Amino acid sequence: MDYTNGQSKNATIKLHYHREKCFYKVTKRLFDFFASLIGLILLSPLLLIVAIAVKLEDSKGPVFYSQIRIGKNKKPFKMYKFRSMIVDADDRLKELLDKNEIEGAMFKMKQDPRVTKVGAFIRKYSIDELPQLFNVLRGNMSLVGPRPPLPYEVDKYTDHDMLRLIVKPGCTGLWQISGRNSVSFHEMVELDLQYIAKRSFLFDIYVLFKTVAVFIHPNAAY
Repeated sequence: MDYTNGQSKNATIKLHYHREKCFYKVTKRLFDFFASLIGLILLSPLLLIVAIAVKLEDSKGPVFYSQIRIGKNKKPFKMYKFRSMIVDADDRLKELLDKNEIEGAMFKMKQDPRVTKVGAFIRKYSIDELPQLFNVLRGNMSLVGPRPPLPYEVDKYTDHDMLRLIVKPGCTGLWQISGRNSVSFHEMVELDLQYIAKRSFLFDIYVLFKTVAVFIHPNAAY
């Protein structure tokens, strides 16, 4: 039997796949850069209003909140959000761990006493996430991808869970448009792996459109 022809076809398929993925990665990065830049410009009035509201509620606390998250290939980076909690929220987390309402390596609590009044509103509509556009602009994050986990969460990951770290994390993803906090940690991992397997430019656009719908009609965000 002649295996040469089969091997040649396999090599051609692999090369085509590699080129497709390279094209997708370049296109994704260009789209991320320009879309986040335009987004920051267009949303600047809203960003200013939220910044003023956060400052009015707590004049001593900062407007923005930065936190170390784990990105692609387990590389740590500083992620930005509008501050939606009291200043010492991270220090008080240990007191609340036994009240975690989601299974797995993640903490979620519906009536979190650390959340401010303004914070509750901007969390409901995911407005607190908008400063992450700066992360997208810098290249730490993508518009679409898995949720960037905290270091202590990654410490609890199984090898299977680690697979979600092979791509750049995103501001939104299948988890956010599929129920968000009503989705368990293990379901979130499977949604992230489903995204990684199916990812393409058109699929990213689909997720972004669905995300806009979630902004208008909030899901289980808290």
